[in-house]
Amino acid sequence: MRHRIDPELTARARELRNNPTPAEAAIWRLLSRHRPAFTRERVIAPFIIDLTCRQAKLGIEFDGSQHLQAIEPDERRSAYLSRRGWHIIRLWNSDALCNPEGAAQHILLEAAECLGGTHPQPLPSREGRERRLRSR
Repeated sequence: MRHRIDPELTARARELRNNPTPAEAAIWRLLSRHRPAFTRERVIAPFIIDLTCRQAKLGIEFDGSQHLQAIEPDERRSAYLSRRGWHIIRLWNSDALCNPEGAAQHILLEAAECLGGTHPQPLPSREGRERRLRSR
């Protein structure tokens, strides 16, 4: 049986989803109930993107201090994904932790722009709103 995605990449993405960094967890708490939907640790072989909005083809990478020495590989990675139609933004972990609401708002605005922008006074819709929790 042939897998579309390398099983090792899938396993690694699952491991990363189960053990998020503090910055990823803080932003995920704020974005997980928003529309358009976001996905954590999405495999786009040969890479795993920290957070994505599939509908907008937006990828968000959370960078820690280890990325100070890895600027060139990060640029190559972003260029590779860009050639495949993805718009990649990078946020420093420290910025996401110090101002998670601002980081989440920035991500939502980027997603809106990727989806064609927004009108200065948009009509009410579900776009960008939080999902209602279902009552049990």
